[in-house]
Order: sequence, then C-alpha cells, then structure tokens
Amino acid sequence: MIGTLNKTVRMVAILNLGYFGIEFAVAIWIGSVSLFADSIDFLEDASVNLLIMVALGWTIRNRARLGMALAGVLLVPALATLWTAWEKFNSPIPPAPVPLTLTAAGAILVNLSCALMLARYRHHSGSLTHAAFLSARNDVLANVAIIAAGLVTAFVWNSAWPDIVIGLAIAVMNADAAREVFTAARREFAESQIRS
Repeated sequence: MIGTLNKTVRMVAILNLGYFGIEFAVAIWIGSVSLFADSIDFLEDASVNLLIMVALGWTIRNRARLGMALAGVLLVPALATLWTAWEKFNSPIPPAPVPLTLTAAGAILVNLSCALMLARYRHHSGSLTHAAFLSARNDVLANVAIIAAGLVTAFVWNSAWPDIVIGLAIAVMNADAAREVFTAARREFAESQIRS
C-alpha cells in the first residue's frame, strides 16, 4: 500500500508543480486575484505531497507533528491571496475573461485527476494524506468558482469584483482546510501519546 501511495503522491506533486507554472504565468499576465490564489495553492499542494512522500515511513507521532506543520503551510495561499486582493483594490481592472476561464478549466482537469488519485488513500497515514485529498477536492470547487467569475466578467458585469470575491473565497476555503488538518493531526498526536 505504501509503495502505491508513494507513486500516487509523487505524480500528484508533479502535476501540481507543472500547473502552478502555467497558472501563475497567466495570473500575472491578466492580473487575476483568483488565478494567483489558485496558482499559489498548486505550489502548496506540490509541497504537501512531497512532504508526504518523505514522511510515509515515520511514526504516527512524527506524522502528526508534520500534519500540524502542514496546517500552517495550508494558510500560506490564504495570506498570499489577501495581499494580492489588497493590491487589486488599488487598481480594480478586470482580468481578461477568456484566459481566466480557460486556465481554470485546465486546472479543474488537473485537480480532479489528483483528487481521484488521492481519494482511495484519504484515510491512510492519517492527517497527511487527508491534507492532500482536502487540498485537491477544494481546488476543484475553487476552479469551478473561477470559471463562474470569468463568465460573469465576460457576460454580466465587466468588473474586477467577481475575480476578487472568488479569490477571497479561495483564501477562506484554504484557511478552513488548514483548520481541519490541524484538528486531525492534533487528535492523532494525542492518540499517539496515550499509546506510548
């Protein structure tokens, strides 16, 4: 089981790192808060999965400690998004809706593939794989919202606000995932203390 999990998280890390580069470049090009938030999230997901590969052979207690640290890592995209949204408030130019929508559609394919690969392992190795699964699942939802922002910008309201609002919603979702992972890791750590 650990061998196949190792291969899975390696593939997920590679996919996330690759799409981070694509999405980050498009976000900078069109000035999108939501794509910026999602691209940083891709980088965070790649990091989480690489850490999982390293920690698979560790004790439950050490994996729980790493899980608590990963909760902090999950907060990084939220903080980066808040900064980017603040910058966008000062220059509220709407992002180009077509590249926004197409890039988010590509992100859905990557994140859905990652979520499906990780779904069978989400209860294996405790909070670590749970963190990876939650990240991939949340990212699919975020990408659907980014597509909606692109469509609203293109056809309903040519404004920066749909992009900003979705970017801030992604930040909230990442913060909630961090809370879930920290809670699970703390519970695992407490259980490991009782066993020893």
